[in-house]
Amino acid sequence: MTRPMLVFGWGNRSRGDDALGPLCVERLRVALPDRDDIEFLDDYQLMVEHVLDLDGRSRVLFIDASLGCAPPFETLSLRAAADGSLSSHALSPQALLQVYRELHDDDPPPCTLLAIRGLRFELGEPPSAGAMAHLEAALLWAQGWLSRPQVLRRA
Repeated sequence: MTRPMLVFGWGNRSRGDDALGPLCVERLRVALPDRDDIEFLDDYQLMVEHVLDLDGRSRVLFIDASLGCAPPFETLSLRAAADGSLSSHALSPQALLQVYRELHDDDPPPCTLLAIRGLRFELGEPPSAGAMAHLEAALLWAQGWLSRPQVLRRA
């Protein structure tokens, strides 16, 4: 059975603060071990195959590191949109939602992006102390988001 909520983080764990998405998922998985209504997933990047992970969800929380967001993090309600990433090796969350819409001829589940401010993305570096502080703030927000009542999708 598909769990109603999906928490999906992505990033490269060997590129400093790019690891924030997977680290956040890992920490949430540990903090919420008895939540049978949440599936936790992390990967190196978003790919077209991940559209299948959205099936049957009431809502989705995407988590990624960002150089462009304000510290410590920003959130954004996502909408399906075709962009240049549709033809690249890695999709944006908006493009993934567009693939869902085209595949299912229906709107994707409600999706939110949690963008955590990263500072350093050098190969072989550990996450920076500043980014780890941003992660702590993002974790508190994410736990609150996950504890809110779920939005019911139309049949």
